[in-house]
Amino acid sequence: SKALRLFSFQTGQLEPLLSRFTEEEDLQMKRMLQRMDVLAKRATESGVRLMVDAEQSYFQPAISRLTLEMQRRFNRDRAVIFNTYQCYLKEAYDNVTVDVELSRREGWHFGTKLVRGAYMEQERNRAAQIGYEDPINPTYEKTNEMYHRCLDYILEEIKHSRKASVMVASHNEDSVKFTLRRMMELGIHPSEKKVSFGQLLGMCDQITFPLGQAGFPVYKYVPYGPVNEVLPYLSRRAQENRGFMKRANRERDLLWSEFKRRLFAGSLFSPNH
Repeated sequence: SKALRLFSFQTGQLEPLLSRFTEEEDLQMKRMLQRMDVLAKRATESGVRLMVDAEQSYFQPAISRLTLEMQRRFNRDRAVIFNTYQCYLKEAYDNVTVDVELSRREGWHFGTKLVRGAYMEQERNRAAQIGYEDPINPTYEKTNEMYHRCLDYILEEIKHSRKASVMVASHNEDSVKFTLRRMMELGIHPSEKKVSFGQLLGMCDQITFPLGQAGFPVYKYVPYGPVNEVLPYLSRRAQENRGFMKRANRERDLLWSEFKRRLFAGSLFSPNH
């Protein structure tokens, strides 16, 4: 596959990446590609989407390249395979625009999940230790700007081609409001299901439920796995969403207000509420 070739400065030619692996690594790579192929085919057959998550920037080029190869194969008729873009990276907008342009030229549907990113401490520590430029935006506000810039570019693409889809994976109310406003301005209707939203189960229900009631595709996702792996994941989500505790307090106040409303209205245990 072309996805597994790299340019050699010695020969001036594209050479197979696998030739640089040991026999065991070669076998592991082939098994991984086989599993990815099985997953993508099953997702296509089942009519669901397969979203490939993002990792640290020093792993991500390989992940994105393999995901792109799957998008070429399986996103011909609709967006089945979604790549994840981390908007706390300075290069996020460039990555999004390059891949959207590639999808236009090659005629497949672009699918993306947009997140802010959760490996800030690791990224900055590694950059400082090795001595390269910090890949992370300098402030949280700059990351917000990057998120909205990338999102707006994709929404414009949806308006013009209808061959792009985006999952707004965010607990940030401002980002959700920004998305809704731009969808209205661009004439993107929720029924098209080109734009969907996702939040963690148990987090920001005051965002999720109104979106669902208004007819927007919205999902609650559940981290699953050993406790020692799930807890660090949740802590990264809290770091990714700096205003989490502030929103948690607001959510608590909203729940308490709703509890009192139902109690005084005599509808606390009503099946219709």
